Amino acid sequence: MRHRFGWRGRRLRATARRRFGWQRLRPGQQEAMEHLLAGRDVLLVMPTGAGKSAVYQIPAQLLDGPTVVVSPLIALQRDQVAGLLRADAGGAVAVNSTTSVDSGLEQVTAGAAEFVFLSPEQLAKPEVVERLAAARPSLVAVDEAHCVAAWGHDFRPDYQRLGKVIARLGHPPVVAMTATAAPNVREEIVRALGLRDPVEIVRGFDRPNIALEVRRFVREEDKSRALAEDAAARDGLGLVYVATRKDTERYAAALAERGRRAEAYHGGMRAAERARVQELFTSGDLDVVVATSAFGMGIDRPDVRWVLHAAPPESPDAYYQEIGRAGRDGAPATAVLFYRPEDLGLRRFFTGGRADAATLLRVATLVRGHAGEVPARELAGLLELSASQLTRLVNLLERAGALAVTDAGALRYADPALPPERAAERAAGLDEARHHLDRSRLDMMRGYAETRGCRRRYLLAYFGEPYAAPACGACDSCRDGAAARPEPAAAPAEEGPFAVQAKVRHKTWGEGTVMSREPDRITVLFDSVGYKTLALSAVDRVLEPAGTGS
Repeated sequence: MRHRFGWRGRRLRATARRRFGWQRLRPGQQEAMEHLLAGRDVLLVMPTGAGKSAVYQIPAQLLDGPTVVVSPLIALQRDQVAGLLRADAGGAVAVNSTTSVDSGLEQVTAGAAEFVFLSPEQLAKPEVVERLAAARPSLVAVDEAHCVAAWGHDFRPDYQRLGKVIARLGHPPVVAMTATAAPNVREEIVRALGLRDPVEIVRGFDRPNIALEVRRFVREEDKSRALAEDAAARDGLGLVYVATRKDTERYAAALAERGRRAEAYHGGMRAAERARVQELFTSGDLDVVVATSAFGMGIDRPDVRWVLHAAPPESPDAYYQEIGRAGRDGAPATAVLFYRPEDLGLRRFFTGGRADAATLLRVATLVRGHAGEVPARELAGLLELSASQLTRLVNLLERAGALAVTDAGALRYADPALPPERAAERAAGLDEARHHLDRSRLDMMRGYAETRGCRRRYLLAYFGEPYAAPACGACDSCRDGAAARPEPAAAPAEEGPFAVQAKVRHKTWGEGTVMSREPDRITVLFDSVGYKTLALSAVDRVLEPAGTGS
């Protein structure tokens, strides 16, 4: 690799020093940049705070044409634009609902802005894509790419339209970036974005500076009091994640009564109020933010010292994303989950929503019965659906092979031979598979909370990353000695037919990937039903390596 890309590496390092003042590039950064300069698509999984933005910012200086950056939050876009303007990196503009869309796009087409930041919702507008295509972009960067995946914990339906947008822009080199993505999410990102033979660069999920702990409770009142007392006694900046909007207010009030500068944050607040809390957090005028999962994506404080959870999130993906907001400066940080098994019932309720089968059928029937193309806005109005609700249904029907979306955003029936009833049945089946996975991920979250083994090892295994040591020494299980107890000898994870990352097939559940291997069991991520843990003593009767058998 060095001899092939040596000159590109030298140009990249020189540009990093001259333009941004960076004296060195971190592991994974230069490799990704070199592939982008060579015209390759890249899927980059790199821990929070590891410098993913640099991967598109530096190559952009060496490529002719603007760089399109898909960024999900207006506040994040604003921060990134400000940083690039300070660096005098060729100009940057954000095109969103708070700015003049025409003015921003004019800067891009006139060559006055090297970087243009847009949300996926802006890119759902055909007229915006047309004007960007006329500017002939040289690079596309998709930030928070896990939002593409229907299996992902931050799924946003408009992200799944980005593959068509990239094609309409001429498919320049694409870098899709995220901090956490299990193998099935990575596969969905590649599929949904239409990445061409992408180079996958995964630079480890381990955050060894974050100590992990779970505290178990029987009564809700005991758990609430313990969390408030714990948060009030901690030094440094912290985050408390809760499950409901009501809990943000309750815990914030309890911490304020204990003398802490605490604010609540949730998606139901007015935009101005959310912006006020974010500004207080960024400027260092708060001790703690008590929030739902709505807070955190794109926050830029390296010195968060602790993250407490009042209840388990819906998956280890979400949990790792949220605790990853601590200790970005590399200094010691702490993540504590306050856990009652009953809390999982609420999460199971939140993941219980289904795509309505009758509405799927109506969408398929109306589009098929319409001669030619149907404007999505008209269909949403006719069915009394929001744009996001319709997008979710259309995504399912498109994956089922029934619908196609034109460059102008209209809908047409893709397969006249496919009856609407069958199309709706297929789409409902895809939705059911997603819910199987959701439930299995919640079961894996229970497993993390209740394991007696090393918690770090458990989390890394979930993401398919082997952890050689039996104990990390930096979680409560290791400190208590439970994780250090000797275990029976096991075949190395990389050996045998059921090695970590091996492709396998189950007699009932179909194909899957081995995610972790213990002396007595393996955990497999199946395409159809999600995560399943199987006893090694019985696995030969139900499992075989993929590619064998009849």
